[in-house]
This record gives sequence, C-alpha cells and structure tokens, in this order.
Amino acid sequence: MNFIALKMLIGDRAKYIGILTGLTFASLLITQQLGIFTGIMARAYGAISDASLPDIWVMDSKVQYIDDIKPLKDTQVLRVRGVKGVEWAVPLYRGLLRVRMEDGNFQTCSVMGLDDATLIGGPSEMVQGKLSDLRQSDSVIVDIVASQKKLAKPPLTPDGERIPLKLGDTLELNDHRAVVAGFFRGSKVFMAFPVIYTTYSRTKIFAPQERKSLSFILVKAKPGQDIAALCDRIQRQTGLGAHTKDQFKMITIQYFLKNTGIPVNFGIAVTLGFVVGVIIAGQTFYNFTVENLRYFGTLKAMGATNGKLLRMIILQALVVGSIGYGLGVGAASSIGYLARNTELAFKLPWQILVISGTAIVIICLISALLSIHKVMKLEPAIVFKG
Repeated sequence: MNFIALKMLIGDRAKYIGILTGLTFASLLITQQLGIFTGIMARAYGAISDASLPDIWVMDSKVQYIDDIKPLKDTQVLRVRGVKGVEWAVPLYRGLLRVRMEDGNFQTCSVMGLDDATLIGGPSEMVQGKLSDLRQSDSVIVDIVASQKKLAKPPLTPDGERIPLKLGDTLELNDHRAVVAGFFRGSKVFMAFPVIYTTYSRTKIFAPQERKSLSFILVKAKPGQDIAALCDRIQRQTGLGAHTKDQFKMITIQYFLKNTGIPVNFGIAVTLGFVVGVIIAGQTFYNFTVENLRYFGTLKAMGATNGKLLRMIILQALVVGSIGYGLGVGAASSIGYLARNTELAFKLPWQILVISGTAIVIICLISALLSIHKVMKLEPAIVFKG
C-alpha cells in the first residue's frame, strides 16, 4: 500500500511539483526570516559575547540594554572589589565618539576603553598586532572590516577605491591623535558603528570631559562561587545592577523585543510563509486527492479499510513535507552562507530548524486533513460510475 501511495503521488508530476514548491517556499521563508531575526538579536549583544573572561557585568541599576549607558563613578570599582567572592573587578568604558576622516568627513565610532593594567574585556581574535600594543602611546586597535570600509582613507583618484588603514596610520578621534596599533575581528553589532579599542585612561582624553566616565564593571568570581548568589551580594552591598553574561544578553534582547517593531515585522513574515504554505500545499494536495478518488475508491472496493487509506494519505503528506522542508532549509542555509561576509545578519541555531520543521509538519497535517475528510466519505461504488 505504501508503494501504491508513493506511485500515486509521484505519478501526477504537476501537482507533485506544486506541493513541493509550496512547502519549499514556506520552509525557506520561515527559516530565513527566523535566521535573520536571530542574527539581529545576536548582534544586539555582540559586545557582551566578545568579552569572554568576565562572569558578571555590573552597571547602573537602571540600565536597560548594552547601549543604554548610565555612567558611574570610578570609585564604584573599589566597592565591587570589596564584595566577598569577587576575584577581580576592572572598569570598562563604552561610548560613541567621532573620528575625523582625511577628507574632512566624520564617522561615529563605538569606543571601548579597557583596564590599563589587565586589558580585560578586549577582543578575542587579533588579526594584526597584539592586544598589549594598546600600552603604546596614543594607540588604538580597529575592527578589520571597518578599517577596509568606513574608516578607510579616501581614494587617490576620484573614481578609485578607498585605501584600507594599515599599522601606524593615525586617526583624529574627537580632535585627539590616535595611532593604529592593531586590527581585530569581533562580533558584528546591532548599531553598525566601527568599533575601536583603547585603554580606559586614554578614553578620558578622547571623550568629552564628564564627571562620571565609567560605563561597566567587569567581574570575575572566585572559583567555586555561586554566580547568582554573588550577583545578589553585589546588588545588596553596592546598589548597582549585577547580571551574568547570559542574563545581560537576555535583558538586551527583551528590550528590543518590547520597544522596537522588529519582532512584529519578522512575525508577519513568518506567518505569511506559514499561510502561503497552507494555501498552496493544502489546495494542491486536496486537488490531487480529488483527482485520485477513483483510485482510492478502487482500493476500498478491494477491501482497503479507512485506516489504510488514512495511512496512505499521511505517508504522502510526510514524504512531500520532508523533501520540501529539506529543500527550504538548504536554500535558507545557502543564502546565509553566501552572505556571511556581508551586512546581512543571519544565525541558524538548531532551535530554528525545530520550529520550521514543526511548522511544515502542521502544514502537512492540515493538507492531509482536507483530503482525509473527502476519502473517508468516499463510497466504493464510485469506481462503477461512468
């Protein structure tokens, strides 16, 4: 019976391809849109991911996400260091400063100031130079992608290409001289500003003078310490907000989910993919079943039960669903891979594959239910009608 079901399915090439097209398009749209949404959310906390050593991020208790900077006094670092269970705590500056280009234009950059002694919180992947080169006079390290695009020097000819920065080049950072001492490759961030690292003390020179300049305090817990308990202890003793890396990531994501239209826009696209899949696949599968009612009637006349016919229809739906799902996911993954070096945000964790697979199963079940109702009411005598 299974062989007959598959032969019936593949025998009608036009409708077989039509059903596959609908399911492939639905799987592609759902997977791609969820992948882009996840990629955008991952960029929102890219700076948190790049700082791999700290266990806890300490900040003003009113901070809502990573770019919601509410400066603290430098003395807060000493208070956090005095909390029981803290192995070390270092300052981190994060802010937006302007870089003046050689052609007179300005480029806003995200500047990160690392603790002068330890340089904790810096990027994990250096392309050129060493992180310790930040200790040189007026030195900064620059995102390798930005050095080739947004921070590149103007072309020598009107129609020429921009000239990438190289080691030893200078930048004018908020009217102060900065020397490029290295290049790094970091996570792409939601706010597409070039990222520049320097030391914490140097940011006080580069940045406009303010009474408070400390953005975050990065904390490492002593071995064996309960991280959640240490966060509570820091909050009680200092009055500041203290969150683990994962908690701070979720706080950032929740801010964007609640206060932007991003989830609504992508939710509409995913829903559209699901609806289109139901309409195309369901209608085509229903028409396929109607046109093959005489064959189902023949099988009933030969003694096939409703249960066997039901299994045949479900098998047909699952086969086209599996193939359509695979083609759609494969196409979405290929698009994400080909666009890996572009500004497209795309991330494909296994949870998305489960969600899109579940959606395709539901579409197939809806399509099968539309057909099953017709077959269950079928009278075997239909085969004898002209």
